Amino acid sequence: MWSLIAPISSLLGGVALLLLGNGLLNTLLTLRGVAEGYSTSMLGLIMSGYFVGFLLGTWLAIPLVRRVGHIRAFAFCAALAAITALLHVLIVDPWVWLGLRVLYGLALVSLYMVIESWLNAQVPNDKRGQVFAVYMAVNLGALAAAQQLLNLASPSDFALFALAAMLISAALMPITLTRQIQPSVPDTLHTNLRQIAGIAPLAIAAAGLSGLALGAFWGMAPVYASLNGFDATGVGLLMSSTILGGALLQWPIGIYSDKHDRRLVLFWVVALAVVVAVLMSLLPAGRLLLGLIFIWGGLAFAIYPIAVAQLIDQLHSDEILAGSSSLLMVNGIGSVCGPLLAGLLMQHLGAQALPLYFAATLGLLAAYTLYRLRHVSDLVSAPAGHFMPMLRTSHTVLELMPDAPPTDDPDPDPDPDPTDSHEDPPNPAPQTPG
Repeated sequence: MWSLIAPISSLLGGVALLLLGNGLLNTLLTLRGVAEGYSTSMLGLIMSGYFVGFLLGTWLAIPLVRRVGHIRAFAFCAALAAITALLHVLIVDPWVWLGLRVLYGLALVSLYMVIESWLNAQVPNDKRGQVFAVYMAVNLGALAAAQQLLNLASPSDFALFALAAMLISAALMPITLTRQIQPSVPDTLHTNLRQIAGIAPLAIAAAGLSGLALGAFWGMAPVYASLNGFDATGVGLLMSSTILGGALLQWPIGIYSDKHDRRLVLFWVVALAVVVAVLMSLLPAGRLLLGLIFIWGGLAFAIYPIAVAQLIDQLHSDEILAGSSSLLMVNGIGSVCGPLLAGLLMQHLGAQALPLYFAATLGLLAAYTLYRLRHVSDLVSAPAGHFMPMLRTSHTVLELMPDAPPTDDPDPDPDPDPTDSHEDPPNPAPQTPG
């Protein structure tokens, strides 16, 4: 395993530092917003801004990488992300924060895309599944660990914002010092949503509704915990519990889904998540709530990977990347709407509206899944897909999935100086702005 990880250790180290800073900042902002007296609807709008930027960046990042190269693009976006992190504490205004979150989302998806395109270039086809699993483990582990950094200082202080900016900036060091040959520029996101919706409507519905639920979780769960009586340490513990549940329970759920009717597994996962969410709405802050949200995280985090596997079951190998990109886009749209809708409900119904929102959103998915089970027979292509635990990042990571079609060895950009392989090649061709 080490022989596989060693060549990409700098990339994994960079993403770990990046997500330590990102995970800290996302939770920190909601806590600081609560302390500043922002309404839950305003906080939901601010958190939605991040996902808007993330979705837009999916298309805007590729021209940037084509124009200046991977390393320069990474440095530019890391600097932008670190600057926006500090501006949140320097300019404490909700509408300024909204704009900053959009910029931050743009920067972050670009950083993901650079790292993931490098991983794609360095990993042989027969090792993609292993690297994909390691990469997602690093993602989840860093996000969970980041929540414990909240214990170091008060959300009202400058220190945690500075720490988040420092961690994001530190991600530059392993990435810019890598001597890996630059990969080819990733392809533009290609989707055919209408066609995919006709082939696999259940997968589309699962991707969109899981985005509605988890987008609200990432954006509003710290607010829910704070209003429910948790202090900053408790908020970090609640977030970590959910993420760890998502990391640990995805594996047994995924193994089971590969051996049974995936639609039936999806129904029971979603139905159980609804029941757990309803129980959460009845409980005050405490250990029992933490235990329930651990279970809920394991169930909810498994929905999107099941949707991807369900889609792969119904597609030919040459359709997988385009189909998975469509799911990613639908999930992103759901993530944009999730914090805003949840924030509006919490504004009128209080903190307990968030788990009820989870129950309502996933209840719709459970009902639709049951309808498909009883009335529609899905066609399954051979061979069937495999469940892989995952988080939604950029579309570039989809090429790492073991079920994705094999790719030829990438044709890296020519390197005029073999002693300095980490430098971007010159690009003398004139570029048109925009």
